[in-house]
Amino acid sequence: MKIVNLDSYALNPGDLDWSPLEKLGNCTFYDRTPVDDDSEILKRIGNAEIVLTNKTPLDQFVLSKAPNLKYIGVTATGYNVVDTKAARKYNIPVTNIPTYGTDAVAQFTFALLLEITSHVGLHNQLVHQGRWTTNPDFTFWAKPLMELQDKTLGLIGFGRIAQKVAEIGHAFSMRVIFYNHRPKNSVPNYGKQVNLSELYQKADIISLHVPQTPETTKMINQQAIAQMKDGVILLNTARGGLINDAAVANALNNGKIAAAGVDVATTEPIAANSPLLTAKNCYITPHIAWAPRETRARLLKIVVANLQAFLNGQEENVVN
Repeated sequence: MKIVNLDSYALNPGDLDWSPLEKLGNCTFYDRTPVDDDSEILKRIGNAEIVLTNKTPLDQFVLSKAPNLKYIGVTATGYNVVDTKAARKYNIPVTNIPTYGTDAVAQFTFALLLEITSHVGLHNQLVHQGRWTTNPDFTFWAKPLMELQDKTLGLIGFGRIAQKVAEIGHAFSMRVIFYNHRPKNSVPNYGKQVNLSELYQKADIISLHVPQTPETTKMINQQAIAQMKDGVILLNTARGGLINDAAVANALNNGKIAAAGVDVATTEPIAANSPLLTAKNCYITPHIAWAPRETRARLLKIVVANLQAFLNGQEENVVN
């Protein structure tokens, strides 16, 4: 069985062990594959039966030109890089990794929030620059600090990650409200389910935890922002395309949004002309919430388990 991994470097830059995957077939690893070059993608797939991809797109055209392909494993939770309908047409199961990053992404969501509210990085930098040494008082703060206690945390989406974020928010004595497009029958006793308009109106902090679909693309736009509290904090560790960059940047610059923390961008790497790069109080990290070694090791283990199930004639995490 020939296995091709089209973009292996992000998952494993050298600190993980490929041997469990290599036991399942003859493996070829490409660090990166050009995402806009179908001919190169097809050349690298060759006659492989198994293809693994994270960000390399496998569209209708590519799938139609890869007759030996029997299985596609997406090494991530989101699988919009694959034309799943076309894959189904060609009887190719597509799998994803749905649960590997719950704790890591929830942790990182609060890392962004705590940086915004406590400014640890800023004050560490100022101390090392001598600001404390020369300060006339025993203390100083360069930006206002904020307690999370009694603030209202509004979660858009209430899947596994959002539920973990809610749990952490509750531990910080925050009020937790959430909106989910399919109402949840089971709600934690510290959470309240609301409609989207109510969430916009009541939340002090809004955190996004939904997949990017035609319905959710640019859902955080001028109309949505107008409903929010003045001085709201916006967090996005889900998908960059959930927000309208220009609208959010404008709201940051005029103070409607006090601060934003984002780990994702509309295009990745982020475009040099993204308005978020020059917006006030916009904290941007390079899509690293998923990247702790422990988290990636868990992901790789599930990649192997998904493929092993397929080879055994079973379905595991099939999305099409």
